[in-house]
Amino acid sequence: MPTISDKRRTFRQLHETGCFVIPNPWDVGSARYLQGLGFKALATTSAGFAFTQGLPDGGVSRAMMLAHFRDIVAATDVPVNADFEGGFADAPEGVAESVRLCIDTGVAGLSIEDSTADDANPLYDFELALARVRAARAAVDTAGGEVVFTARSEGFIRGRPDLEETVRRLKAFAAAGADCLYAPGIRTREQIAAVPPDRRQVISFHDAFPYFAAAYGLEIVGTVIDAPGQDPSAGEIAGLIDEVRASGASALFGEAQFNPELARTIAEEAGIAVVTDLYTDSLGDAPADTYEGMIRSDVEKVVEALQP
Repeated sequence: MPTISDKRRTFRQLHETGCFVIPNPWDVGSARYLQGLGFKALATTSAGFAFTQGLPDGGVSRAMMLAHFRDIVAATDVPVNADFEGGFADAPEGVAESVRLCIDTGVAGLSIEDSTADDANPLYDFELALARVRAARAAVDTAGGEVVFTARSEGFIRGRPDLEETVRRLKAFAAAGADCLYAPGIRTREQIAAVPPDRRQVISFHDAFPYFAAAYGLEIVGTVIDAPGQDPSAGEIAGLIDEVRASGASALFGEAQFNPELARTIAEEAGIAVVTDLYTDSLGDAPADTYEGMIRSDVEKVVEALQP
């Protein structure tokens, strides 16, 4: 069985060697199940755990959360990243104390966010948010520096979708020593491009295929329609077809849970190849028993579609 130090080294190596998928268990049972599927690391979910306790997101005490981390770590052989919310403190000194306690549970990574519990003022003021990140960094270093520290800026999911301010915070958090950066809610190409690249920083926006494309040098031409769960109108479809033609794309890829007829119509009109049964998000009805097998199946379909 790997030691805590082994898990922490593995987690850092995963970050240094490329992209990887990290799922969110909400209890010991789901953690063991996900490990059994072959995932190389796990990340707790504060909301998911709270819901299992009959509490709202943010309703779990620090003591409960720390016990939860300890249980997940003890039940699994892979690195565990802790969703530690805002560190259960406002002041930097309190954040540092919480981080020390979190590290003691055996986690391989942890995140601290800049959101408050105040709907009227959902983000900590810039200087306080930065001081909190510095305090967390110092606590990690005091503990030996093995734990991967992620600093989160929550504006886009807390009613403050200000890209300039989010980027300002991310740059400051990186300079303060954060190993990784996380800005949930950033989704468009323009938003992502505005975030400065750095080999130590990861910007996550919860889409699997862009990671695959980046790893293999593919360029994604994406279109977002602000109507989740609904098909676009005839006018929007015509616009999509024009956009695909103009992009020079050679293939259109769609996930199995989305409308395959729509994808085929757009591809046919644009005169490009189409694949409508990728499973980048969930095993579900995927033609594989493991996540790795599912991704291999997707790769084969992509390679075939891109053949001249």
